[in-house]
Amino acid sequence: MKIVICGSMKFSKEMLKIKEKLNSLGFDNVVVPRNADKYASNQLAEENSYESIKNKIEEDLIRSHYEEIKSADAVLIVNYDKNGIANYIGGNSFLEAAFAHVLKKKLYLLFEIPNMSYSDELKAMQPIILNNDLSKIIS
Repeated sequence: MKIVICGSMKFSKEMLKIKEKLNSLGFDNVVVPRNADKYASNQLAEENSYESIKNKIEEDLIRSHYEEIKSADAVLIVNYDKNGIANYIGGNSFLEAAFAHVLKKKLYLLFEIPNMSYSDELKAMQPIILNNDLSKIIS
């Protein structure tokens, strides 16, 4: 089973730990966002211009993660608190959740749906809420 992890790059350390945990649970094909390791080791900062519009275009980051989602069985959105918002899901992760939904992939959220302007759309995608329990992921 291929699982693609999505989330704010602020959560890159957590994404890498989740990947390790999923590997230990027997999921050997887990994909994290490109450069997650560099963000986790502080080689890149989320505020850095690296993921600016220019770099998102030049490195085709949105489309390349979409391609990973396309070939996946499931998408896991890592949604810790950020910017004073509980269970934050930002713009890119919202897009990735929508890609998963349209492609009929299993969609998991690490925590409950956040209270944001697009909460209704997230609810309509009917994600499986894990409440931080990765063992609930079904292969």
